[in-house]
Amino acid sequence: MPDDIRIDDLIHPVLDDFQKAARAYGDSLDLDFTVDGILAQAREATGLDDFGPDDFLERLGLLVDEWSSDEGLTGIGRLSLLNKLSLFARSRLLIQDHLKKHPEVHDVEIERPIIVVGLPRSGTTHLLNLLAADSRKHSLPLWESYEPLPMPGEAPDPDGVDPRYQRCADEWKAIQQSSPLLAAMHPMDPDHIHEELELMGPDYASYNFEWLSMSPRWRDHYYAHDQTPHYVYMKTVLKILQSRKGAGRWVLKCPQHLEQLPVLRATFPDATIAVTHRDPVSVIQSAVTMLAYGQRNTRKRVEPKRLVEYWSDRVEHLLQACVRDRATLPESQSIDVPFHEFMADDMAMIEQIYAKAGDELSEATRAELQHFVDTHPRGKYGRVIYDLEGDFGVDPDELRERFAFYFDAFPVRRER
Repeated sequence: MPDDIRIDDLIHPVLDDFQKAARAYGDSLDLDFTVDGILAQAREATGLDDFGPDDFLERLGLLVDEWSSDEGLTGIGRLSLLNKLSLFARSRLLIQDHLKKHPEVHDVEIERPIIVVGLPRSGTTHLLNLLAADSRKHSLPLWESYEPLPMPGEAPDPDGVDPRYQRCADEWKAIQQSSPLLAAMHPMDPDHIHEELELMGPDYASYNFEWLSMSPRWRDHYYAHDQTPHYVYMKTVLKILQSRKGAGRWVLKCPQHLEQLPVLRATFPDATIAVTHRDPVSVIQSAVTMLAYGQRNTRKRVEPKRLVEYWSDRVEHLLQACVRDRATLPESQSIDVPFHEFMADDMAMIEQIYAKAGDELSEATRAELQHFVDTHPRGKYGRVIYDLEGDFGVDPDELRERFAFYFDAFPVRRER
């Protein structure tokens, strides 16, 4: 097992040769970071020109304006954000084209999904990937979430490897070079089971954009608008994927659902929802450490104070909504998953979730899940030492007082 990892240069990074070269490359680029440029590139790449309803242009325009004017970004940071917006534009064209050719997709039923809901860094990823180890279930691997449909004319290579999978693998390899400790915090290999909010990307929706870069203008726009249309869009893309996979029960996950529980329930009324709970201070500590580590590449300076302020506000907003709306989930279709209980015995918690979902946990399925547990131990890639006070100058106990309302509402264990 790798040793514990202390990132001594978290706030004042010492760049290696690869990171320096990547920075220099990014700074040399003359990027067309405009809505027209993004749409033109997507049309040229796909040979398609129908983006569907044009309401997305307001949201895309807001992101372009906020990000292109951010003087704190490095060139490689700007390139990364532009590439993400361009990828979503291509996917939007492909999705619209598929729906026009296959209108029967709208009749596909997404039945009785199991949906994991909880703060980021609260065990949701492990729980989702464990549930997805059940081969009877449909899930969303990272490579498919990034590109739900292939580019025109694409097909697997002679070895059966999908070009979308290969692109995702190549991207992960590059990320491991530029951010070698990321795997210890949040592995993003192609087979990693990812969040369905990625499927809202082609509609230029979801709070995912805040993880790519702190975006207060985008956040405020998101807060001010009903997210139901974007959940419907996401569900439509799931229908496309299911029409290609065949019948099956989905396992899904997204922290954003915490502040969208009524919308989630309206979109998936027969879902079983597992709500994870963890000390929010530990969540913030983990999240801002991971984000600060990424900023050595994407921003000219790491911004520890801004990170803590931004994500403390976001976590509070998520939890206030959860406390407000948790009771709207029917007891027969929901279960709370305390982090400390799940970490102590993950298979025991799985048994409770399967029972709640009315699903059989056969010996064959137990073996599949246990194999995942055995081959994915905590700390497989090393254990990062998180230090909110030492790295960010924040007293954990003082920050924890802000979340007394959450500790009062749920059986959450305070962590050191």
